Amino acid sequence: MLVRILRRLGAATAVATMLALATPLTADAAVPATIPLKITNSSGRGDAVYIYNLGTNLATGQQGWADAAGTFHAWPAGGNPPTPAPDASIAGPASGQSTTIRIPKFSGRIYFSYGQKLVFKLTTGGLVQPAVQNPTDPNRNILFNWSEYTLNDSGLWINSTQVDMFSAPYAVGVQRSDGSTASTGHLKSGGYTGFFNALRGQPGGWANLIQTRSDGTVLRALSPTYGIETGALPSTVMDDYINRVWSKYSSSTLTVTPFADQPNTKYYGRVSGNVMNFTNSSGAVVTTFQKPDAASIFGCYKYLDAPNDLVRGPISRTLCAGFNRSTLLVNPNQPDTTTANFYVDTVTNHYARKIHAQMADGKAYAFAFDDVGAQESLVNDGNPQQAYLTLDPLS
Repeated sequence: MLVRILRRLGAATAVATMLALATPLTADAAVPATIPLKITNSSGRGDAVYIYNLGTNLATGQQGWADAAGTFHAWPAGGNPPTPAPDASIAGPASGQSTTIRIPKFSGRIYFSYGQKLVFKLTTGGLVQPAVQNPTDPNRNILFNWSEYTLNDSGLWINSTQVDMFSAPYAVGVQRSDGSTASTGHLKSGGYTGFFNALRGQPGGWANLIQTRSDGTVLRALSPTYGIETGALPSTVMDDYINRVWSKYSSSTLTVTPFADQPNTKYYGRVSGNVMNFTNSSGAVVTTFQKPDAASIFGCYKYLDAPNDLVRGPISRTLCAGFNRSTLLVNPNQPDTTTANFYVDTVTNHYARKIHAQMADGKAYAFAFDDVGAQESLVNDGNPQQAYLTLDPLS
């Protein structure tokens, strides 16, 4: 099973360290120490572009950055208050141009910013990454985004993510050993402005997720996780749906089959005393869930925490997907992979709904476990020849 690991690093930001425990693939040849990443600027913008490759060196466990040649540099010790991090920026391509860098065996993020370098600082606990839900974050007025990737001995996994925010659009890709390529993350024509227009038209506070600069430039839409955290989105936004789910499964059973390749592994959920208890086929209780709230649903944590185990974590992932997509009432057998059932209820994750509607291939990482049912915007290969990052138009 492909495992996508999301963990919060510090109080300021949510960081996906993705796929460090990905299932090994059979590779045609050993994965080299570095592979090329071709970055193409199709944005149409005249701003300077800055690239950053930040993450964890998988050989040593050290956190740091890689330069354009793919050489790893460990972060120096930080301080309290935080001290400026070394300038890890790489000059990106001008509009209509491409730049190729090397990426090492890393699990981390490739950031890109327009017009300004990003501000990174170091605490005694490590790197402080941008947290634009904080109005005082120095990066709040910079247009930027990031991709997550893992390159290890089993291959490359690289994604287009909207788990934290929807911002400057981009796509990712990989060239396979046979010369073919796979890509994901492109928006439909007009999809960037289409998303923001759709979010503005969604009642209930969803328009408050949009952040703009003082000159009127649209910078991003925060994920509803941060919308709840900052008060931009009402904390009660999912209550009606949650109450209906809890009522339904007080008198009927929710069946979860968390592993597609293990159809006989099933867990059975029933609500009793405001708690959903899951039993195995022998009738033994294996885990319980308190009634979740919107923060738990959008963040896939808190009351829907998903440890990296073989029982609670997989059940929680399934519940998280079912709540975000609002499929738990239309199908008592989860996960529901019928996309026609997704986001149909009037109470749903409208941020995720509107992102998926604007993706050229329908795939996105609009919430943490959007990979349930293979709806994620991810490409991988066991013997990658080259990776791609394309900066798309903001239109």
